[in-house]
Amino acid sequence: MKASIKRAVTVMVIFFGLIIKISCSQGYQATSQKGSEFSWPEGKKMALSLTFDDARPSQVDKGIPLLDEYGVKATFYVLHRNMMRRLDGWKEAVSNGHEIGNHSLRHPCSGNHTWAINNSLEDHYTLERMRMELDSANKLIYEALGVTPVSFAYPCGYTFIGRGVNTQSYIPVVASMFKTGRGWVDEVPNDPAFSDMAQLTGIPLDAQSFEEILQLIESAKRRGAWLILGGHEIGEEGTGDIYTSYLNVIEAICEYATDPANGIWIDNVENIATYVTETRGY
Repeated sequence: MKASIKRAVTVMVIFFGLIIKISCSQGYQATSQKGSEFSWPEGKKMALSLTFDDARPSQVDKGIPLLDEYGVKATFYVLHRNMMRRLDGWKEAVSNGHEIGNHSLRHPCSGNHTWAINNSLEDHYTLERMRMELDSANKLIYEALGVTPVSFAYPCGYTFIGRGVNTQSYIPVVASMFKTGRGWVDEVPNDPAFSDMAQLTGIPLDAQSFEEILQLIESAKRRGAWLILGGHEIGEEGTGDIYTSYLNVIEAICEYATDPANGIWIDNVENIATYVTETRGY
C-alpha cells in the first residue's frame, strides 16, 4: 500500500510539474510576441535594414546594383583595406544614398577563430588600443570617401577584450564614438521602444532562403520591431559558402519590402536609428 501511495504521489508531482513548465513556456511565448509600444512613420508596421560586412568586392559588383534597382538603401560596414579594391564603386554607393559604417581597422575576433589567433581580443587588445584603431578606421574612410561613419558593427559579434577576471566590454567605447553598434548572430529583432543603440541585434542573412527570411519579417511585423539582417559575400545560391547572401533572396526581400501593402520601412541603419532616438528622446 505504501509503495502504491508513493508511486501515485510521484505521478502527481510529475504531472503538475509538466503543467507548470508548459504554462511558463506559453507565458514566455505570449510575452515575446507582444507588440512594441512604438509608432513607425506613415503607418508602417516595422522597420528593416539590410547590412553587409567587410566591403567585399561582390557587394559592389553584384549587390549594390541590385539594391539600386529597387531604391533600397543599405548599410555597409567596411574594412578599409578591402574598400580600396573597389574605391570608385564605394564612392558611387555613397552618392546613391547607401550608408558606410565602420567595421574596425583589423577585424579583431576571438582567438578561437584560427585566423584571428595573432590579433585576438583575448590577448592583443586594450580599450585604448580599440579606441585608437576605431578612430583610425574612421579617418581612413573619411579620407577615401568623404564621410565619417556613425554606425559600427562588432567584428564576429564579439564585444569584449581580455580574459577571465580581466575581461572588459568595449561597448562603452563604441557608444561614445558612434550612434549605433550592431551585433551578430542574435536571436531577436530590436524593440524600438527599448533597444540599446550600442547593442543592436543583427540576424544572419547569409545562406538563408526567402521563406526563412519572410518568417523573420512577419514575426518582426507582429511585434512592431526593427529587424537588422547581416550578410557578407553576395552571390548565387548553391555556392556552399555559409557567408554568402543570395542575390535572388535579396531581390525577393526588396520586392516584398518596397510593396506599400506590406507596411515595411526599409532603410539604412543611420536613418532608422535617427528616427528611433528622436521619437523616444534618447
